[in-house]
Amino acid sequence: MTIASDLLQRHIETLVDDNAQWQTLIADDLEWELVFAPSIGHPPLLSGRDAVLHHVTWFLGAVANFRFFDLRVYPSTDPELAIAEVRAEALIKATGKFYSQEYVVFLRAKDGKIAHLREYFDPVRAAKAMNAPILGLES
Repeated sequence: MTIASDLLQRHIETLVDDNAQWQTLIADDLEWELVFAPSIGHPPLLSGRDAVLHHVTWFLGAVANFRFFDLRVYPSTDPELAIAEVRAEALIKATGKFYSQEYVVFLRAKDGKIAHLREYFDPVRAAKAMNAPILGLES
């Protein structure tokens, strides 16, 4: 395993299940790109520890029984880069709807910490589970 692939594995294992431990993995200047999040009214980029923790706290409060599974981590020849595919499911508390998602995550490490995340997910699945409009679509 590389530094980045180890961090990516630990990111998935601790983000929800041991958030205090997860917080030790992230750099203070972490940037987390949520590429398709603007489609459901969320920011495209979280910059810095405070912004990331605010968003993660909101997310953890919005879901119940969230779990990741079927994790596949792909190390890179660059030890500071790794890519993962992972599935997840949860209950959205506000709607009572089941949420099922597939994610692709790119992680870049720096000085042994998570310095950059780029996350791709299907915004249609998220919108349906949250009863949210998909912004930018004409009705």
